[in-house]
Amino acid sequence: MRNIIYKYSLLFCLGVFFLNLSACKKSDSPYHDYENTVQTFEGSAYDYLKAQPKGTFDSLLLVLERYPTLVDSLKTQELTLFAPVNKSFETAEKYLNQKRVAEGHSLINLSNADPIGLGLMICKYIIRGNRTTDAYLSSVDGTFQNSILIGYPMHIKNVKLSSSGYQTGGPTRLNFSDPKGFIFTKDWIITTTDAVNIKTKNATVNIITPLHSFGFDEFTKNLDK
Repeated sequence: MRNIIYKYSLLFCLGVFFLNLSACKKSDSPYHDYENTVQTFEGSAYDYLKAQPKGTFDSLLLVLERYPTLVDSLKTQELTLFAPVNKSFETAEKYLNQKRVAEGHSLINLSNADPIGLGLMICKYIIRGNRTTDAYLSSVDGTFQNSILIGYPMHIKNVKLSSSGYQTGGPTRLNFSDPKGFIFTKDWIITTTDAVNIKTKNATVNIITPLHSFGFDEFTKNLDK
């Protein structure tokens, strides 16, 4: 496990370095509307996050803004973003700091958290390539897609909900999973979406359920230092 963490930490650092080089060369809430329709936002994925009501993506933006290369990517690259809302971060921070207080350690927040540990986690939510839910229809078991910078394989599965008594006749959600290097899904950390297919100029944004704890159970392990 330590070798895996080291590998992706190194990839994250290298990815940030090379993206910085590249950058130097350059001159009503929809989140619980489960209709499977494509919403359109006239701006980048980053602009979309900034345009949402206060209290929705403040924590996500705070994290992203610690990494200018990721902000630039969300403005310019073709991506799929699985966006965690504030509640996801609050839950993760709560359990980390409960542990630290019990051990007599200082509190950690998103502004002062270890940049490598935090960066490894946020990258998992940004997937290379701009894909709507239709891209996952052809695979019953879902597909693996690589995250930005570190190339970490996340798993995405199109899940059709039942509606009006008809099995799989309702709206679409995506199961978004961190396989943790395991083959069997019972060992994966799986979350789901509250809204999908929000189209921006460069990316598709899917909103993750507030029940999700940011970091796929790695928040405390990565940041308790």
